Amino acid sequence: MSDLAATPPLSLAEQLNLGCACQFLDRTKLQQQLEAEPALAGLATEIAGTRPHLFAATMVFITSAQRQQMQAVIAAVEQAVALPAWQQAALRQAPASAAIEHGASGVFFGYDFHLGPAGPQLIEINTNAGGAYLNLALARAQTACCAGMQPLYPPATALQDMEQQWLAMFRQEWQAQGHGRPLTTLAIIDESPQQQYLYPEFLLFQRLFERAGIRCLLADPAQLIWRDGRLWLDGQAIDLVYNRLTDFYLTQPASQALLQAYRANAVVLTPHPRAHALYADKRHLAWLSDPQWLAALGLPSELRQRLLAGVPATRLVTPANANELWAQRRQLFFKPASGFGSRAAYRGDKLTRRVWDEIVAGEYVAQRIALPSERVVALEPGNRSELKLDVRAYVYRGRIQLFAARLYSGQTTNFRTAGGGFAPVFVVSDPAKPAGAHL
Repeated sequence: MSDLAATPPLSLAEQLNLGCACQFLDRTKLQQQLEAEPALAGLATEIAGTRPHLFAATMVFITSAQRQQMQAVIAAVEQAVALPAWQQAALRQAPASAAIEHGASGVFFGYDFHLGPAGPQLIEINTNAGGAYLNLALARAQTACCAGMQPLYPPATALQDMEQQWLAMFRQEWQAQGHGRPLTTLAIIDESPQQQYLYPEFLLFQRLFERAGIRCLLADPAQLIWRDGRLWLDGQAIDLVYNRLTDFYLTQPASQALLQAYRANAVVLTPHPRAHALYADKRHLAWLSDPQWLAALGLPSELRQRLLAGVPATRLVTPANANELWAQRRQLFFKPASGFGSRAAYRGDKLTRRVWDEIVAGEYVAQRIALPSERVVALEPGNRSELKLDVRAYVYRGRIQLFAARLYSGQTTNFRTAGGGFAPVFVVSDPAKPAGAHL
């Protein structure tokens, strides 16, 4: 009985995640959201046929306390990164392109968390996080499954101004680089954009910008031309590039025109190499979880404690500590310092000696495993499954704009799991407290 008494009661959010397998997604509403304009006709059908596990049919619930804790960790990271000592250390280990600073901050940062008994744990920061517009459409397509859920369901106005926030964000990036005239021409750049898994999102953004009077082109970086002091695409001078490349430092041959224009301050690039160097290099997770390093950095004690509680202990993998980390591998997750999208990332208990030798020879970090929480989903009537989940906060200048979850099975997030994919996140309070809202 003493063990049972010591177990904290589940919050309402946890009870819903583990016990309610209802499907909240209204696919007719989702189609309306994705195909709101004639130019997007057929997009929902295309997604369903080629990306069947992009959208989950359920939603994820978090507590208002968890939301506040995530925002607090994000704020602490932002304050650490703003310190001159952090920036000097980060830029010393980055290519020269990261030293360029023109004033833009970087759009759509993604702070990824696992939720557990110790509170939200920050497992990764991305500076070109995808999926925000798809998650906005998904969140707007939810419906209350029963009368009992109605009090938790957000008002229809909760997300109505998100597109205007995003337009204002891009214009703020434009103005931060010293431009007084209106933003008129924008390019969304990624390698072979039509082949990207999140290409449908590029189409949604394209329509958003063009509705606002901003011409928007989609292209591979190799299509860009640097000429006469401007960046050109299809005969159009480009004002701003919304950068979705994973060539974070613009080192590939295809990125050289973009790099030249960026160096010359002839285009606004967002996000940019400096943002990746300051935030997304996974070696920084070791800094954020090292009490001595944070103290030497000069970060106030309160912020140090917030980071140490919210970032799993992380270490660089070196030949000197390889034997120690191999012995501890079952408690660790290994990630390449410059990787993305869970590529070449491994749970320690799945490692072979061959892979371990590659990890030691490469630039990797070892992060203490912070187990993800779970969400029960209904695959078919009478057939339930428990999927893992992580929560992503889409952030601009330290402020959370939108939450989304990813449901999956296996070692890492993926879009190959039946019943899984993106899921909207709803913030709820326990019955004795005021109801929360969606973000």
